[in-house]
Amino acid sequence: MNPLHDLLQPRLAQGPVPASEVMALGLYHPEHGYYRRPEGPWGFAGKDYYTALDLGPLLGQTLALRLEAAWERLGRPARFTALEPGAGRGWLGRDLLNAVSGPFAKALVYVHRDDNPAAKRAAESALAPFLAVHRARFAAESEALEPFLGAVFSNELFDALPAQPWRWDGTRWIREVLTEAGPEWQAADPGEAGAWFAGQTDGLEPQDGSVWCEGLPGLVQSLAAPLQAGLFLAVDYGESADRLLAKGADLRRFKAHGVDGKWHEDLGEADLTADVDFTRLSRLLEGEGLSELGHVELSKWIRTHAPLDRWGGEWMGLPEAERKARTENLLQLTLPNMMGSRFRVLEGWKESSH
Repeated sequence: MNPLHDLLQPRLAQGPVPASEVMALGLYHPEHGYYRRPEGPWGFAGKDYYTALDLGPLLGQTLALRLEAAWERLGRPARFTALEPGAGRGWLGRDLLNAVSGPFAKALVYVHRDDNPAAKRAAESALAPFLAVHRARFAAESEALEPFLGAVFSNELFDALPAQPWRWDGTRWIREVLTEAGPEWQAADPGEAGAWFAGQTDGLEPQDGSVWCEGLPGLVQSLAAPLQAGLFLAVDYGESADRLLAKGADLRRFKAHGVDGKWHEDLGEADLTADVDFTRLSRLLEGEGLSELGHVELSKWIRTHAPLDRWGGEWMGLPEAERKARTENLLQLTLPNMMGSRFRVLEGWKESSH
């Protein structure tokens, strides 16, 4: 038997459980949660999903250029802290640190923040050379962060927050819940979520719907508050609020590289995600003092900021297998219908208040 399903039975006997609570249990239960398992889910054969980091170092190399530009804009401070919440295996930090050089490399300190035990072990290996010389360090999610100049960046962080699907049925809001018989849509008061959804469209149509993440404001505040000045950058699944409403955004289950809507099955044994409402994320960041907020497809972000001509010339000198791998990495990040078109990059800037 699945231990999380067993834990849910007493709750279900008392009535429906909101999908967001089931998602929270499946991902973050301290003993049986998917993100608390001893073995990580990332990769190809025998794993559940892969990320842009499994394809090669080009995301990290492009990020390095964006962070160096932020360092320049800040006036080249002697210390530039780059905080990555939900940092997973530390591969993005590793690729970032490998890509920088010169005075910026001396100023940069990478902070890995992720309490997932499998992630922490993998990151200790990936970041070992940089940990040894104090260019990288770990921070627990419970650690109070001192104010810093630099950047907060993340890859697939916000889509892992527990989220509640809602639908407009033509006359009222209904939410997805789990019952003893399985998932159902039931009428409920959407509260703040309903007001937000209604404000993002000229008129609600039957089957319009989206997901509402109750924990998003608290996370945004905790990440933006210690950033005294600098860049906020997030790579994630998602869209603007009006587009999510029109498509009826929902929860997804990732298992063995398959994707479906069976979020209530295999709890603790499959990844659960939800689209990120970039409109709401931007609004919350604006409330924390950030400006110049905008989001674009990852593919456009790569084409805009990566030195593609320089890369092409440099790759000509690489062994054939490595040159092919770099080229495939770039195509995955830039071609239509590939990873680069499924993700978006949000950027914002925080000016110093002093």
